[in-house]
Amino acid sequence: MRIRSLGVIDDAVVELSPGFTAVTGETGAGKTMVVTSLGLLLGGRADPALVRIGAKAAVVEGRVTVPEGSGAAVRAEEAGAELDDGALLISRTISAEGRSRAHLGGRSVPISLLGELAEELVAVHGQTDQQGLLKPARQRQALDRYAGDAVAVPLAKYAAAYRRLRAVSAELDEITTRARERAQEADLLRFGLDEISAVEPRAGEDTELAAEAERLGHAEALASAASTAHAALAGNPEDPEGVDAGALAAAAHRALDTVRSYDPALSGLADRVGEIGILLADVAGDLAGYADDLDSDPLRLAAVEERRAALTQLTRKYGEDVTSVLDWAEQSAARLGELEGDDERIGELTGERDALSGELGELAQALTEARTEAAERFAAAVTAELASLAMPHARVSIDIRQTEVSEDADGVEVAARRVAYTATGVDDVELLLAPHPGAPPRPIAKGASGGELSRVMLAVEVVFAGSDPVPTYLFDEVDAGVGGKAAVEVGRRLARLARSAQVVVVTHLPQVAAFADRQLLVEKTNDGSVTRSGVKALEGEERVRELSRMLAGQEDSETARAHAEELLEAARADG
Repeated sequence: MRIRSLGVIDDAVVELSPGFTAVTGETGAGKTMVVTSLGLLLGGRADPALVRIGAKAAVVEGRVTVPEGSGAAVRAEEAGAELDDGALLISRTISAEGRSRAHLGGRSVPISLLGELAEELVAVHGQTDQQGLLKPARQRQALDRYAGDAVAVPLAKYAAAYRRLRAVSAELDEITTRARERAQEADLLRFGLDEISAVEPRAGEDTELAAEAERLGHAEALASAASTAHAALAGNPEDPEGVDAGALAAAAHRALDTVRSYDPALSGLADRVGEIGILLADVAGDLAGYADDLDSDPLRLAAVEERRAALTQLTRKYGEDVTSVLDWAEQSAARLGELEGDDERIGELTGERDALSGELGELAQALTEARTEAAERFAAAVTAELASLAMPHARVSIDIRQTEVSEDADGVEVAARRVAYTATGVDDVELLLAPHPGAPPRPIAKGASGGELSRVMLAVEVVFAGSDPVPTYLFDEVDAGVGGKAAVEVGRRLARLARSAQVVVVTHLPQVAAFADRQLLVEKTNDGSVTRSGVKALEGEERVRELSRMLAGQEDSETARAHAEELLEAARADG
């Protein structure tokens, strides 16, 4: 990795051994930045506060070897990345303003893709992970992860049944707890539909009746106007001397007709006057027919107004017009059908809930059995690891139990008992430790000292390494609280793990660092920064000096130097 402008690191190159690399240095020298840099390459959260003061951006670049044909290689190639002789070039840039960019194999990619690849490439273990494993929920997750498909398959079936049961139960509760509200809603809908049914409105009827009422209300005025207009066009029989438009048009046509042969232009005008006479006669006839057909029946007008009043009552309550009222009636009839079917629906849901509850109990039992079998193997494997970590008499066990509930409480039947259940089953999982013979098993959070807890957690992580292997493991000061012979055993165990995978350890313990194939020293310059030369691989005398400092705080102490050389010699002999 190359790290630039990140925290205290100005510009440094970190070369990791294919086997076991130990990263050491004074407190505050920047060892954590090495871990942070790797985290950034693996898609970790970018914090602009990490950018070195005065720099525009922090940059971390890394070259990661990926197995050919592996899921990580395939996923990277799908994203357009190019492999360089079996390796991926990864780059992560964080600006001081908070923007973050990622490049993979020369191609810009979403940062989330780095996280996907990380799951197959690197396993990071730190003190935060240790604290997390103290929680029962995390311990259950750890056991499930160790068990693999033996638990994953029944858990997936259980989770599907659980989701369906919760959905059915929620719908059933909604129907039953709102029964009174739904009954009131049904009564209101039924009343409205009955009211509309009694009137029997037709679409557009309100518009038609409004026009008819307007016509009937002004029948006399309309008849008088039509008669007057007819008389003006066709004459009044009671007034033979009166002049009408039809007679005048006829006279005009006769006058022109007598001379039309003398001038074609006048002939055209004569034709147009003749057309006017014909049109006047047609309009006069229509006016006479309109006046004859006009209904001025007061009874009909009263009936129309009564019908309009009935429709107005409906439009006040159910819609702006009759068409809207009919739409409301259609929707309400459908809703009423749903509400009236509640009893039948309650029966269906109750039956389905009971069937799902029974099925969930059976799946929970299968899940418990799978976890119990995996727990025995997991506990035995961790106990075996503890023996190689200077805890030969310690015993780890896993307590799997259920919480019984009363008959009227929410629960499922498992092995003739009614127990509480969650989305992950009915099991409470807790890791127990008996540090020595005769000691009762107790939860690791209560039964282990700081050093014992670190070794238990390291043993758990090593067991995970065997069941869920990845190419690289990073341990960030997981050896805290360990010293003496136990520290030597921790170093020896990490060295063994490094025979099958790349192991990177950030440590303060010389007993651990002595077992490393390569030891990297992180040190600051006088101005408080870590430069390119500030991360260097230690060889020969330099490594002895660093181990002496770690042992006694004094690089030139003859006693510390002798002890450091002895540690290195013992580590080489063990390898």
